[in-house]
Amino acid sequence: MHDLLIKGGSIVDGSGAPAYTGDIAVKDGRIAATGKVTGAATRTVNAEGLLVAPGWVDIHTHYDGQASWDPYMTPSSWHGVTTAIMGNCGVGFAPARSDQRQWMIELMEGVEDIPGAVLAEGLRWEWESFPEYLDALAKTPRVMDIGAQVPHGALRVFVMGERGAAREAASDADMQAMAAIAREAVAAGAFGFTSSRTMVHRTSRGEAVPSLGAAARELATIGRAVGSTGHGVMQLISDFDDIDAEFDLIREVAIASGRPLSFTLLQHDFLPERWREVMRRVDAARAQQLDIKAQVACRAIGMIHGLECSMHPFFLAPTYVAMAQRPLAERVARMREPEVRARILQEAAVAPENRRLNTITQSFHKQFPISGAAEYEPKPEDSIAGIAQRLGRPPAEVAYDLLLEDEGYKKFYFPLYNYSASDLEVVREMMSHPATLLGLGDAGAHCGYICDASYPTYLIKHWARDRTRGPRLGLEFLVHAQTQRNAQAMGLTDRGALLPGMMADINLIDYAALDLTPPEMIYDLPAGGRRLVQRGLGYEATFVAGEMVAEKGLATGALPGRLLRSRAAPA
Repeated sequence: MHDLLIKGGSIVDGSGAPAYTGDIAVKDGRIAATGKVTGAATRTVNAEGLLVAPGWVDIHTHYDGQASWDPYMTPSSWHGVTTAIMGNCGVGFAPARSDQRQWMIELMEGVEDIPGAVLAEGLRWEWESFPEYLDALAKTPRVMDIGAQVPHGALRVFVMGERGAAREAASDADMQAMAAIAREAVAAGAFGFTSSRTMVHRTSRGEAVPSLGAAARELATIGRAVGSTGHGVMQLISDFDDIDAEFDLIREVAIASGRPLSFTLLQHDFLPERWREVMRRVDAARAQQLDIKAQVACRAIGMIHGLECSMHPFFLAPTYVAMAQRPLAERVARMREPEVRARILQEAAVAPENRRLNTITQSFHKQFPISGAAEYEPKPEDSIAGIAQRLGRPPAEVAYDLLLEDEGYKKFYFPLYNYSASDLEVVREMMSHPATLLGLGDAGAHCGYICDASYPTYLIKHWARDRTRGPRLGLEFLVHAQTQRNAQAMGLTDRGALLPGMMADINLIDYAALDLTPPEMIYDLPAGGRRLVQRGLGYEATFVAGEMVAEKGLATGALPGRLLRSRAAPA
């Protein structure tokens, strides 16, 4: 007898094969049969009229802290994710000596905008070594499966102490020590090693991350150790300001490790075609049998701006800074005062010298007021600049007045990267490239200004069904891209497709109703911490290892998820 029988759904099985109408039988947490299935089952679910797809596999999250206190792994579990990989971009919480914990919190707070008070209260610190961190994670039942990677920042400081944090050059002994710990971590079940090489990443004190500028030899030494296990991946983020040097480093690490390597790919407004040159080099490397791929997003890398959020066009104005920690209602009342309004507008007219901050505060052509559900491929005329032009008013004044709407709860969408041409054509090109992986949703991070954990839902709803400003993409391709393709990229060959013998991680989706709620700020983290979230609509049920973990968007209480360990570790 089957444990579960899902009958009559439209099955998109994750392999890339055409959709078909059929059944799926589950036994002992795995798929037992597909097609026209006969025989009895303990539980039968009618899936007629529903899309049946594998659970989504999110390979780029930052749940390193949240996984230790939140068994429901929200918001990812609201969006059909059944497997999440964390430890990306070189930041995380292991290995960590007891006297380094506060520094690690400051690193994560600065890089990933997770409030330090949240981490200080939520983290249990039941570990020092990376294997101990994995063991601590393994103790907690949760709603989905998770895997962890070794972060370069933590590893460097664990070995080098203050020298590592200060970005001093690693000695041969330092490199060998880091390599040994990385090898031990992958042998214990880590899925790989990650690093950050971007100036954007800073600690909460404004200091650059420890791995910025680390020598190619350091990364290659660590990569060689990871490769010696025969398992694991390499992942990094770079600014590519010196594209020759950075891609040479990527090639060197890929050669030394012999393992798959992926990196973050973005389009910058100031060099909108550079991503194509990066991908040209990827193609050339792959022609030489190097397994290098780019991780890409399914929409612009965007921020949510507002008075509840970490940023908005006036957040650097001294008059606003002086009141920034006051309650929202008090700030709104003060900002409505004519003299305060005039002062903030005058101060905000002085453009910051920092290029990124200048873009964030002055680019009114890329600030889009959110009315109801967010529009992630907005038209130029719907921007604050477009609205101001129609009204014959200065854009800053329009933005200021809009911020105060809804008693200060009004929010703007700001597509920072991948939106230089004011549409998502470049994103479609990136996603369609054979050497890219879908990721970069950063679930669990950027609590005050990014709300991209909803990527899995948006990917299907926008690209397969709703897009009007350009070509769509096939449903089978999209499902494959965020299930089996992502799983295989991490060495997970037991999931991502609805085929006999695979894990029974399954989404039942009302395809016509698939949607997102508007971004909202909630205050449910430890210490009352805030985070921006969106819920997914249209998920009729989600199963993990054959157990229903969510029904009509609500958790059932089942927690079949477990810590995944790379195949280098004992089963």
